[in-house]
Amino acid sequence: MTSPSRQQGIILFAHGSRDALWRLPIEAVAQRIQTVSPQTDVACAYLELTAPDLPTTAAMMIARGIQHIVIVPMFLGVGRHAREDLPVLVQQLQKDHADVQFDLRRAIGEEPQLTQAMANIALASLP
Repeated sequence: MTSPSRQQGIILFAHGSRDALWRLPIEAVAQRIQTVSPQTDVACAYLELTAPDLPTTAAMMIARGIQHIVIVPMFLGVGRHAREDLPVLVQQLQKDHADVQFDLRRAIGEEPQLTQAMANIALASLP
């Protein structure tokens, strides 16, 4: 049985790639979340070319008793996948799991904190 503090989870949703090394930064974010907040259930899911996909990851969380899933799109830009494909996937999840709350956040690239962090990294590269 899942404790009340573990009834929420985060899915980091990314595009996917044939290159196995591509997923390492996304998994590093998940690991960082787990380190900072051990009570948080966090997992990665991918749109294509990489497993697991979003329905599989959501189903695994739900099987562990998660009742509220926050989906964080790990996209720098808001292209077709973030604007069109992902909302359709989330609608299907809501249909398939009516008793679970799904919250779709905006793409990570739209977050001011990330924009600032990237600017800081770029500026730090100056001699």
